[in-house]
Amino acid sequence: MIELTDDQVRLLNTSEGAPPRARNPRTNEVFVLLRAEDYQRLTAGDYDDSPWTREELEALAWETGKGIGWEEMDEYDRLPEKP
Repeated sequence: MIELTDDQVRLLNTSEGAPPRARNPRTNEVFVLLRAEDYQRLTAGDYDDSPWTREELEALAWETGKGIGWEEMDEYDRLPEKP
């Protein structure tokens, strides 16, 4: 575990509601610092960060198509016939 300096603690207390960010100077990766309780709440229960299943992707595509006016997508599901 990393111990924060006094200056870092002071910045935590003045973050104005947004979680503080930290940058790794070697890789330029940016990290967000959350309280352990907030992290546990975010990752508990229904949180699922596993890759999407094929069925989930198809459902999302279907909902997106309906939202942009593609009421009948069946014609797009069929491959063109070979001559």
